[in-house]
Amino acid sequence: MNETRKKPKKPKSVARSAISWIITLGAAVLFAFLISRFVLANASVISGSMEATVMTGDRVLCNRLAYLNSGPKRFDIIFFEFDEEEKPSNYLKRVVGLPGEKVEIKDGKVYIDDSENPLPDEFVNGVPHGDYGPFNVPEDHYFLLGDNRNLSFDSKDWQNPYIAREKIIGKAFFTYYPKFKALSDYKLE
Repeated sequence: MNETRKKPKKPKSVARSAISWIITLGAAVLFAFLISRFVLANASVISGSMEATVMTGDRVLCNRLAYLNSGPKRFDIIFFEFDEEEKPSNYLKRVVGLPGEKVEIKDGKVYIDDSENPLPDEFVNGVPHGDYGPFNVPEDHYFLLGDNRNLSFDSKDWQNPYIAREKIIGKAFFTYYPKFKALSDYKLE
């Protein structure tokens, strides 16, 4: 009878094991970099302009792919690059005016295209006040306001009140610190 013997497996060398770990770690770092560069953005909220929807100190995840095939919709909360007074920063605000619309704020209420009815504002913190505008939003641009309207530095205050679509980084969808909270879309009924 012919017995075939199996050769005992050689233990992996320390070098081969280290190379395997380095490759795995490198792939994980590359994957995390690609996700953070092209899919998700991380925002840290440093002001109270979006309170009570997003609080100072919250950490927010933003979807960079949200506007790949379409532009922001009214009431989306977006993360964008802003460079007022040549100090580039990233901001988080709510989309109120869309391209081609006329936006006017009367007694703190927002009116679009001379409508007699103001936009719903249940998400606004406090009772907004003031008169601003009219603002005629150019094509491929957006008019943005903070939910804490009376304290927010936003489109109503900026020297150039519109944000170009190419400056939009992504749509905010989730706060993960200090607590988990979905930032659901505001729906018009």
